[in-house]
Amino acid sequence: MDLLAFEMRRRAGEETRTLIEALPDILADGTESGSSHFTVPKTLPIDPPDIPMEGRRPIDKVLADDFLTHLPDIADEELEDIQLMLTEAERKVSEQRRSVYEVLEILNAEVARRYREGLADVTAFLDS
Repeated sequence: MDLLAFEMRRRAGEETRTLIEALPDILADGTESGSSHFTVPKTLPIDPPDIPMEGRRPIDKVLADDFLTHLPDIADEELEDIQLMLTEAERKVSEQRRSVYEVLEILNAEVARRYREGLADVTAFLDS
């Protein structure tokens, strides 16, 4: 997303450097994506993930291995579409990550409670 944002700024005349010249700054900064903060969902989805039949994620289909070599040739409208798709993909991944961490916190709290209340024995766990 940072690379696309840079390319869009370059096309708008806001940047004079080439993508290759700016690449170290883009990769080091990491602030271009405008990531938002979301609240952790209170319910956890239990549906299995949607795995494409071809074994590749939808994002991989848009951003092929040679994507950066073709970036200057992509039309502005297509670039905007790709950026919207990446923004949505990033939102979904962040949402899934928050759900995983919420479950991890619940599990850690339950394990701690069991040890605290004497319902679990560390030595039994270590002996197995």
